[in-house]
Amino acid sequence: MEVSNNKKITSPLYAFLFISSIFIQCLPYVSSIGVNYGTLGNNLPPPSQVAQFLKDKTIIDKIKIFDLNPDILRAFANTGISVTVTVPNGEIPKLLDIGYAKSYVDANIKPFYPQTKIDVIAVGNEILHWETPEVQNKLVDAMRTLYQALTQSGINTIKVSTPHSLGILLSSNPPSKASFRPGWDVGIIKPMLQFLRETKGPFMVNPYPYFGYNLPQADFLLFKQNNGVFDPFTKRTYKNMFDMLLDAVYVSMKKLGYADVDIIAAETGWPSLGETFEPQCTVENAASYNGGLLRKAVTGAGTPLMPKKKIDIYIFALFNENTKPGSNAERNFGLFRPDFTPVYNIGIMKGQPLLPEPPKVTHSF
Repeated sequence: MEVSNNKKITSPLYAFLFISSIFIQCLPYVSSIGVNYGTLGNNLPPPSQVAQFLKDKTIIDKIKIFDLNPDILRAFANTGISVTVTVPNGEIPKLLDIGYAKSYVDANIKPFYPQTKIDVIAVGNEILHWETPEVQNKLVDAMRTLYQALTQSGINTIKVSTPHSLGILLSSNPPSKASFRPGWDVGIIKPMLQFLRETKGPFMVNPYPYFGYNLPQADFLLFKQNNGVFDPFTKRTYKNMFDMLLDAVYVSMKKLGYADVDIIAAETGWPSLGETFEPQCTVENAASYNGGLLRKAVTGAGTPLMPKKKIDIYIFALFNENTKPGSNAERNFGLFRPDFTPVYNIGIMKGQPLLPEPPKVTHSF
């Protein structure tokens, strides 16, 4: 309904949104926002157009790709946009050999670096979730060998890490009682954290509140106003599930003696469309969740247990990917359609205000 200029605005919600949008436009960009750039689509624009679009039109300054695609690496040269590349899971056993690791760096990194700002190499993706114990037990040594190959090639600014699903946690609620799963904790994660401490690399996790969706907790999952969840052991109140999951990771790291290692949210998002059995997949919910992530990144807000820590966030995903397997939700995580039009507006385009925190919603059952 249109409101004429000579009438007072009496809706509290309207006033809240109006004031919030003005306030948010004045916030400095103190943190960075990244996106996962997947390519499982037959209608996606060429990497050169993607790089130009992100540089000229958006506030995105980091991307993460799921391979070492040379066309993408060339396209992002001299853009100032940081790139995280991913070594396929199948390469992990081969990377134990320093000769192979050096040739891998020669073929996949050196032709593009430093013109392309590669800042992290992810060795595999969710190895502890997807791979056999044989591969899992080779992961840390492969990371060390690849890092050694980089330094021997004179490359000292690229970090080496690996993203984890939150299946690495034995428990996460309350965060203060969280811990890594026995076996993985001391056998794999502790030596990995030692390596990351030595090399100043980040511990990468993929927190997805989406996969824990239930209607009574919807506001808490979607960064909407809510009463919060209280942790009686730390006396902290959590206003969203994202913070709760990150603090569960932090506590688990602290229990192993590695609270000083930085944490990156390497992959997190919410689909805007799903099957009939996926009613949580809506444009409104996707905008609410990813809008909350963007507000968090831009304002530099930490978590209740890490209030002053800068946490880089990579939203999944840049585009809807129409050939991705799985349910319809898997193909609709994108912030943008292949023609670069936004699926929804959350303030990721330059010159746009961020989406204010949505009000609390009363759910009926």
